[in-house]
Amino acid sequence: MTAFHDGASSTDPTRNLLTAVLEALDIPHPATIGDTETHDQILADRAMHAAIALRSVLDDKPQMSVEWTTTYLRERLAEHPPTGYRHYGTPRTEAGQ
Repeated sequence: MTAFHDGASSTDPTRNLLTAVLEALDIPHPATIGDTETHDQILADRAMHAAIALRSVLDDKPQMSVEWTTTYLRERLAEHPPTGYRHYGTPRTEAGQ
C-alpha cells in the first residue's frame, strides 16, 4: 500500500475524496494464488463504489456535495474491508488482518 497523508483531517473536500478513492483501490496484494479470488472480489466491489462516487461528483449537475459523496464512499468501503484473505508479506498467524 502507498504511504500518503491522511486527507481525513484536511479541510479540502476534493483531497478528502481523492484520499478515499486511493484507500478504495490501494489494498494489500494477496499472499497466494488461493487468496486471489477473495482479493479480486473485494477490490472489484471497492473500485465500483469509487467509480460511482467519482461519477457522482463529476456529473454536470451533481445531486450531492463532494463532502456527502466522500462520506458515502467511506461507508461503502467499510462494508468491504480488505480482510478474509492472506496479505502478501504477512505471517500466516496474522492472515486476513
